[in-house]
Amino acid sequence: MASITIIVMGVSGSGKTLVGQHLAQALGRTFFDADDFHSPENIRKMASGRPLLDPDRQTWLNDLAQLLQNERGCVLACSALKKSYRDFLRAAAGPIVFLYLKGDFDLIWPRLAQRQDHYFNGSDMLRNQFEQLEEPAAAEAHAVDIAQSPEAVVADCLSRLEATV
Repeated sequence: MASITIIVMGVSGSGKTLVGQHLAQALGRTFFDADDFHSPENIRKMASGRPLLDPDRQTWLNDLAQLLQNERGCVLACSALKKSYRDFLRAAAGPIVFLYLKGDFDLIWPRLAQRQDHYFNGSDMLRNQFEQLEEPAAAEAHAVDIAQSPEAVVADCLSRLEATV
């Protein structure tokens, strides 16, 4: 399982970073956050409340694919909203397990609204992410219900990973 990359995916505010950090620590792996790979232009666009479009994301996806090629076996927190993005990353970087942190707008918005010092701006941005989200099929990703405590989400992810390999 050490060479299999783990991508913790979902809309903004679903807990990708927190869960990904805990998984990386529990598994002794390196953690990366895809947010750290956005260009300054993309960050400015999101901070102004404008959602990213596919062309905005292409360089970001290319950078993430390169990262995954160089850091096989890492844990990456990444929205991976569309199937085409997940397919691109999988094709570029080999074996990947996706963990989909699943929750609805009413669960996630209050969490996101409490964030401080993050460029992701406003409920309209979150609504846009839900509109863009192409939920992965069961064969593509393990869906994990985020209505439970963060500790339970991490434990659920770990048990799903154990069952995968």
